Amino acid sequence: MEFFISLLQYPFMQRALICGIAISFCAALIGVILVLKRYSMIGHGLGEVGFAALSLALVLNLPQMYISIPIVIVASFIILVISQKKGESGDITIALVSTSALAFGVIITALSKGFNIDVYNYMFGSILTMSTGDVVISVCLSVLLVIAFVFFYNRLFMITYDENYAKVCGISVTFYQFLIALFTALVVVIGMRMMGTLLISSLIVFPAIIARRLTHSFKEMAVMSVAISILCFLFGLVISSLVNLPTGACIVVVYLVVLLISRVFGLLN
Repeated sequence: MEFFISLLQYPFMQRALICGIAISFCAALIGVILVLKRYSMIGHGLGEVGFAALSLALVLNLPQMYISIPIVIVASFIILVISQKKGESGDITIALVSTSALAFGVIITALSKGFNIDVYNYMFGSILTMSTGDVVISVCLSVLLVIAFVFFYNRLFMITYDENYAKVCGISVTFYQFLIALFTALVVVIGMRMMGTLLISSLIVFPAIIARRLTHSFKEMAVMSVAISILCFLFGLVISSLVNLPTGACIVVVYLVVLLISRVFGLLN
């Protein structure tokens, strides 16, 4: 605890802490819906789309966030439209979009004389890249997501478990599907700064999977998922500072340990 408190004297660590908690909160909340709807791999797919967008932004010398946010949002909508209209399964659509985007990202990077430190940081994450702007965006996203989740809770619950019944009840399923896709895209883009494009999906998937093993209702799962996500982030942050390893990778290792513990706990009960 003393070590953790000593870290907070550094401004970059303060920014990382605020951003990390906000991003972990958002990822866990949206992850509950995605895991239950079997769209858990969309985070990984959009991460690869984000890599291509960031490569393009670096080549064109344009602000990364302004380029990556609209591209990732459009990609999330494309995945949704193809899945809904063409009858393709979510995993197939995600695989098609993500691998295509990754190929374009590699080509763009190769044409721009190879990888540089910015692309490396976005692929694997860097806690040092957090800025004041990231703090503002992360907190605002958290507030918006909480408002949307609370205000539309009943509709989101129905859409998550039974879309056909939701349609019969007169709920605009398409609107809420796009709302979920929008928030997912924003979480992925902002979370890439901390976790990297290759690990951002773990922030979405792991908390929800662990919480599903320990709870018996949608509301309990959402609350537990958020708590697990924030606690694992804090442990991962401290461990990465102690052993001087990438924060994103340390957070994933903490998730794995918690997942194993939850499995053992489930077997004992």
